[in-house]
Amino acid sequence: MNTPEILIIAVGLAMDAFAVSVAAATSGKLTGKRATFRLSFHFGLFQGLMPVIGWFAGIKIAHLIAAVDHWVAFGLLLIVGTRMIISAFSLETETFSNDPSRGASLVILSVATSIDALAVGLSLAMLQISIWYPAVMIGIITGLLSVIGIRAGRYFGEKLGPRMELIGGIILIGIGVKILLGDLLV
Repeated sequence: MNTPEILIIAVGLAMDAFAVSVAAATSGKLTGKRATFRLSFHFGLFQGLMPVIGWFAGIKIAHLIAAVDHWVAFGLLLIVGTRMIISAFSLETETFSNDPSRGASLVILSVATSIDALAVGLSLAMLQISIWYPAVMIGIITGLLSVIGIRAGRYFGEKLGPRMELIGGIILIGIGVKILLGDLLV
């Protein structure tokens, strides 16, 4: 897997965190540079750690499903991407009653926005791709896009978040199709 593909995956995965960052900023509960740093740092950290956890789990079971690993990778990315697309069309919007960059809210949001990365890590293990470079890139891109999302949320409001989640879902499904076709057409 080359750097452009890793960057595309990282951007796709970061769209959940971006959308939540936009929502957090539009809520008016996320104020100041420290809150921006806390939220974006934790989103990036969790997003970078989850693929590593998924990769180690995948390494343990990779030999059991080696013959169908491309189907597993495609299926996981399809599920994650579809979930993101459905979420983009959901009528529910994020609302925050307190500062989302503190306490339990921060941990819950960090885990919730990074669960998809766990599945991607599992997929990379199935494809026998080293996790370290992708995990670092995913974490950095997520952190940066979270900062951008917070700033965008302060300027553009709630309309931007769902579109980003839709784009992220489409990107992940496209990568899944590429993996599947790449293995089937060889």
